[in-house]
Amino acid sequence: MTTLKYSIGIDYGSESGRVLVVDVNTGEIKGKHVIPYRHGVITDSLPNNKKLIPKGSALQHPKDYLEVLEIGIPNAIAEAGILPEQIIGLGVDFTSSTILPVDEKLTPLCFLEKFQNSHHSWVKLWKHHNTKSQTEKIYKLATKRKEKWLRRLGYNISEEWAIPKILEVFDNDRDIYNFAAYFLEASDWIVSILTSNLIRNNCSLGFKAFWNEEDQFPEDFFKELDIEFGSTLLSKLHGEVKNVGTCAGYLSNQWAEKLSLPSGLPVATGIIDAHSAVIGTGIHEPEKLLMVMGTSTCHMMLNSELKEIPGISGTVKDSILPGMYAYEAGQSAVGDLFGTYVKKHVPKEYYDDAEKLNLSIFDLLEEKASKLIPGEHGLIALDWHNGNRSILSDADLSGLLIGLTLQTKPEEIYRAYIESTAFGAKIIINTYQEWGMKINEIIACGGLPQRNNLLMQIYADILNIPIKVSHSDYAPAIGAAILGAVAAGKEKNGYDEIEEAIKQMAQPIEKTYYPNPENVSTYETIFNYYKELHNYFGLQHAKIMKTLKQLRNQS
Repeated sequence: MTTLKYSIGIDYGSESGRVLVVDVNTGEIKGKHVIPYRHGVITDSLPNNKKLIPKGSALQHPKDYLEVLEIGIPNAIAEAGILPEQIIGLGVDFTSSTILPVDEKLTPLCFLEKFQNSHHSWVKLWKHHNTKSQTEKIYKLATKRKEKWLRRLGYNISEEWAIPKILEVFDNDRDIYNFAAYFLEASDWIVSILTSNLIRNNCSLGFKAFWNEEDQFPEDFFKELDIEFGSTLLSKLHGEVKNVGTCAGYLSNQWAEKLSLPSGLPVATGIIDAHSAVIGTGIHEPEKLLMVMGTSTCHMMLNSELKEIPGISGTVKDSILPGMYAYEAGQSAVGDLFGTYVKKHVPKEYYDDAEKLNLSIFDLLEEKASKLIPGEHGLIALDWHNGNRSILSDADLSGLLIGLTLQTKPEEIYRAYIESTAFGAKIIINTYQEWGMKINEIIACGGLPQRNNLLMQIYADILNIPIKVSHSDYAPAIGAAILGAVAAGKEKNGYDEIEEAIKQMAQPIEKTYYPNPENVSTYETIFNYYKELHNYFGLQHAKIMKTLKQLRNQS
């Protein structure tokens, strides 16, 4: 009898880490363990001394990531009821761009006592929005120089990317910048410490750090940006660059003992979480769009050709599948928008009603909102509560809600916010199509599609295309496990080709939502109003905010 083999997939999200043990022959999840980050997202004060940090900061504690390994892996294996020897590989995905400064030994600088009081020594999460001046400086120079790499990044620069965050450290805490041996994507830090081998993945570098496979880093550009910054940055970005789908190295004896795993276990090169979800949902060909829906949403596509699409988050060759260009766009607040509204603005009596009915507050709002027909509430919203990633690429943009009256109910606002995120997705999809990307199929994965029937029906109605929902809400972790099996190779009962592993291990479709013909035309009319607001306030927001700041300063 053949001994069953398994791969470990570790998915690091914004608020928790998920560890899966996956059967390499069937894709069945045999064991899993979810670890909420003990320190969460640090937005107000540092955890060690309660020192206040600037507004807009989104930091994390690297120890939380280590706990995902040290607690999550043993627990997932125990739940699976298998022997460690049956594990053949391990893969890691991470939300991005999430970066941290480390010393020569890859120790995070926030672990060192002399740097603990500086918020620049801590992990900067993807949604850290404190780099407006750096982003504008980079964009201004890049457009002036007509940089080739800018075209591949949607002709824009995002505050959420790595280089603006590193430049922020350079500008505001030179001691941290100078002492840091490296600035690492968190995915690369985890892979590097597990293997004792400094590795960079081409996915994160290409989408977040101005790197591409042909020209590498734009050193001359960095030097013109600031001569000292440009002369020192490349050494801090040093490391062997490996493509997604390759083996980064092998589990060190130290970590093997700590995690009770086989020494020398193949570890896959890291990957961005949404990109890993493409693999986990079984997408390996063009004309399919994946919506990875969680706190934010990423809109992913593959194509054999290079298309330079304005307003998206970029395109990188070989960053998901060999020979294919991966395309990414996104919305900065989706689940975060719903969660924040419910937490801060829904009245107590709704919570009381939900408790009496033994429902979650979200289920109660969904039930009430589902009784409304499109347009009935008279509201329209812009979903920019955490800025706009695509296609405007402006983290300073803010949300808008029009049509409020004294009679407006919480469920009406809740539905308007759901609709606004669907309209935002439609803007992105239309942009893809306008620039030659055919979309014949839309697939959704993540925690939101699994739990929200109303959400997905509204999306199907507004996008006017059937939406297929993945069977598992752990698609990124499945993708990471697939890459772990590919890192192992056939000689260890894994796979030599990603496509082969995808066909065996990817998750099936669980449910399909079809557009309701009675709602499609109404939503098309409302979408046209949304577009007008989108275009007007996208241009006017900077002027409005400047005026408000002047008035505030005068007072």
